[in-house]
Amino acid sequence: MDYVQQAYKGHTKFWMFLFTAAAISGVFIFNFVAYLNTDPSDLEDVYDMMAQIPPLLNLTINLAPFALLLGALFFLVKFLHERSITSLTTSRQKIDWSRFRFSFLLVTTISLVGFVLSYFADPSQYVLQFDWVKFSMLLLVSLLLFPFQIGLEEYLFRGYLMQHLGVIVKNKWFPLLFTSLFFGLAHSANPEVAELGLVTMVFYIGTGLFLGICTLMDEGIELALGFHLGNNLLAALLVTADYSALKTDAIFKLTGESQATSLTDVLLPIIIYYPILLIVFSKKYGWEHWKNRLTGRVINPNNETKNDEAAFH
Repeated sequence: MDYVQQAYKGHTKFWMFLFTAAAISGVFIFNFVAYLNTDPSDLEDVYDMMAQIPPLLNLTINLAPFALLLGALFFLVKFLHERSITSLTTSRQKIDWSRFRFSFLLVTTISLVGFVLSYFADPSQYVLQFDWVKFSMLLLVSLLLFPFQIGLEEYLFRGYLMQHLGVIVKNKWFPLLFTSLFFGLAHSANPEVAELGLVTMVFYIGTGLFLGICTLMDEGIELALGFHLGNNLLAALLVTADYSALKTDAIFKLTGESQATSLTDVLLPIIIYYPILLIVFSKKYGWEHWKNRLTGRVINPNNETKNDEAAFH
């Protein structure tokens, strides 16, 4: 059974999917609808109010709900769908944490190298604001809460929705595109979208597409989990900016014009960074049959087993 077919290891009734999807992704849908129906000036007031909250408290308030949502998703998968969390994670017999570690270390290494090159190319855009006490607290909260945040997003978008939508529509291309678009829309209310413009949505949707491709090609979300955690941790710990979704007591603060960073932060990862990572992953893990894994049909293996038994008898 491939990754999407793992959903067949439990109940796949449509009402169960609707209930679970609505219960867990409802907060993302609510935020998106509220964003669309809120006057831009009112949004600026909300962002200004959030900016008055101490950074560490603001980070905690934003990340803590993800722990509850991830717990709720695991509960519904386990007791409503009667599936294992392993089947939600991977098609392998057990979760491959070596894949997680490789992806995490790869993205953190590349990001650190990229930051060093950017810093020495134009150090005037960065201000060192390192405070040992504040940074220590930030590091502790980040290590405790970011795993829940990235876990919820990966298990929901690349896990639950990817698998169950595949079961419903009987193909893989629609879940791949839908979850990528939904992932982007779920981040549409972030302050950087208002600051940098809608081009930022290209980054979010493109990131969702990249993570979805990794999931389908690698038959699990281990690589996506490692990438997402490494990316978000560095975003919180290394460099912050006034227009960032989560302003933190990071080591550096970006002070350059936000629009000047849009090309680097938004378009280059989609055009260069992600394709290179896909090549590295494909070479290391021997990815093959790209067309079938990304666009192929989803067949109920239980029906195949029944047909085989009927033919045997």
